[in-house]
Amino acid sequence: MTSAARDATPEAPEAETAEEARAARPRHPEKARRPDQASPRKPHWIRAKAPTSREAAEVRRLMRDKKLATVCEEAACPNIGECWQRRHATFMILGETCTRACAFCNVRTGRPDALDEGEPDRVVDSVASMGLKHVVITSVDRDDLPDGGARQFQRCVAGIHAAAPETTVEILTPDFRDKPGALEVVMESPPEVFNHNLETVPRLYPSIRPGARYFASLRLLQRAKELAPQVFTKSGIMVGLGETREEVWQVMDDLRAADVDFLTIGQYLQPTRKHVAVAEYITPEAFEDYARAARAKGFLLVSATPMTRSSYHADRDFAALRQSRLDRLRTA
Repeated sequence: MTSAARDATPEAPEAETAEEARAARPRHPEKARRPDQASPRKPHWIRAKAPTSREAAEVRRLMRDKKLATVCEEAACPNIGECWQRRHATFMILGETCTRACAFCNVRTGRPDALDEGEPDRVVDSVASMGLKHVVITSVDRDDLPDGGARQFQRCVAGIHAAAPETTVEILTPDFRDKPGALEVVMESPPEVFNHNLETVPRLYPSIRPGARYFASLRLLQRAKELAPQVFTKSGIMVGLGETREEVWQVMDDLRAADVDFLTIGQYLQPTRKHVAVAEYITPEAFEDYARAARAKGFLLVSATPMTRSSYHADRDFAALRQSRLDRLRTA
């Protein structure tokens, strides 16, 4: 090294971008000091397909170009390869950082960025670019916002309906806890499907979903139906967290009492060793038993398989929902 090189003032490093700063932070700081939780080995019926197809690459590129997030990636959904190959993705609005810290969820937690006012327009543009006939929009929890992000949902739904009248919209919302009037804002431009997941049985809420309240979530679903009776309502739970069959049946009864149309039940899969462990892997036969019980209780549609997720096959399920309602009206 020459003396000139040694004596030269080093150039200041370039300021990191917001994306780089976010990537450098721990994804789940609240879980970092927890001991590792070991889950049982996955059985043969749990299989995931990696997103390696040409179609999946196109979806990923579009999301990056539009600066949008998908819950498919952020929540490490095992069905991402299959869904993206079919050019179906679930948009995740209100940023990538959640203000809650549920024990099961892989979405980044911490202090979110400021609300992106241009996000709804980019969602609408992406729906048009992908030529979607049915679109699913979800979000992180934003307890920091006065309306919990309700207006952002409303803008997305209204924008899609205006720009693509033939496209049906399904939203999967947070609980808007302690945000009076938030649901009413969302339902100003009602979607075709309103989804809010209970996630688990009430006994497990303190350890699995500590920031939420079971009966508040039930009331949210019931109120959505009251505000827009024509809208399909939907909810889902995970199994394999230590719940009993009797507790799952009670959740079904509670959802039917709230007039929920569509129930999804899927196997919980541990995202990392810092997340809550899988208590057991539920067999496909047990899922079939749950599906039979749910249909007998009066749901218009039930999806209960190990790989079922809230927006898995959402486009096909919406068509089935409409047909089921028509069939029931004909026989009423």
